[in-house]
Amino acid sequence: MTSDIKAVIVTNVPAPYRVPVWRRVAETDGIDLELVFCAQPHIDTSTDPTDYGFKLNFLAGRYYAMQRRFMHFDLHVWQLLSRLRPDVVITTGYIPTFLIAFLWTQRFGVPHIAMTDGTLQSEKILTWLHRLVRRVVLARSKAFVGACQGSRALFRYFGVADQHIHLACLATDNARFSTLPATDGADFIFCGRFVAHKQPLFVLHVAKGVALRLGRKIRVDFVGNGEMVAQIRKLGEELQEHVICRFHGYVSQDELPYRYADAKIFMFPTEWDPWGVVANEACAAGLPVLVSPYAGVASELVVDNFNGFVRELQVELWVDAAIKLLEDTDLYQRFSANSRLQVSQYNFDQSADGLIQAIQQAATESNP
Repeated sequence: MTSDIKAVIVTNVPAPYRVPVWRRVAETDGIDLELVFCAQPHIDTSTDPTDYGFKLNFLAGRYYAMQRRFMHFDLHVWQLLSRLRPDVVITTGYIPTFLIAFLWTQRFGVPHIAMTDGTLQSEKILTWLHRLVRRVVLARSKAFVGACQGSRALFRYFGVADQHIHLACLATDNARFSTLPATDGADFIFCGRFVAHKQPLFVLHVAKGVALRLGRKIRVDFVGNGEMVAQIRKLGEELQEHVICRFHGYVSQDELPYRYADAKIFMFPTEWDPWGVVANEACAAGLPVLVSPYAGVASELVVDNFNGFVRELQVELWVDAAIKLLEDTDLYQRFSANSRLQVSQYNFDQSADGLIQAIQQAATESNP
């Protein structure tokens, strides 16, 4: 009788779009899963970590959250792995703590799985040193898990063979966002951190352009918070002849579906996003999405002229696209239905299956 595969994932923090995936993996026959987190949950603090449904550990060390990335360093991950004695180790990036975990696998001959949300597009800014580190880690990993086709392309770029690449999509609880009737309180909704590369001010400029063309005020909901909140409020006041802004601040996971149901179009004008789970939420709520080509969801979850529009960050292009949806009821309803259809492919079960396949492949091929 073979024993379960002891798999340990070393990752950043518990995230609401990954916790259900890990729970499904932990419930899978033949896999004994344990999570190692760099820090306590800060994305969704409403759930007690002891109720996640899997074994977990929290490291200490210093955790730095930045606009686009995070940093963490804790040598104790080496001791923890030595105590847990996993058969397979999965790391989700290349920060110091993850690299220490990777080095542990090399020291003790334990198969390593590289997991990423990154894409070729999102990693264009990497330095030669970042690329070198990735080449070293990927050359010595046994299986690879990506969040999307962009991740698959990234692995291929580094020479990884297709048969070792598995996809574990980023997903949300689609049913939770699709059960509320639309109320159409706002024309546009922006949901996310109020930081420069998310381009929240761009939304207001688009709203002004649409208002001038349609001859009415455009209502915009802002959900979230961040360093640019004062700038957004200031520009909103300057444009109040054309735009009505509502600021909801940070809202809980329970309240989020109501915010999407109260809007018509989701605006995602990011300059950089490996994926963008907010687009999953919007699609599940039946919202067409306007997105820049610099988000991982562009042309995968959000398909141009199917359930949204993918447009360069030029105000007039977004104004034209938004007006099409606001003026053509049939087009809007078709895009809305297509959003729900499209996002149904991105679910927790599919994501868990990809991770399970990677764990089984790494363990099996390392122990024939």
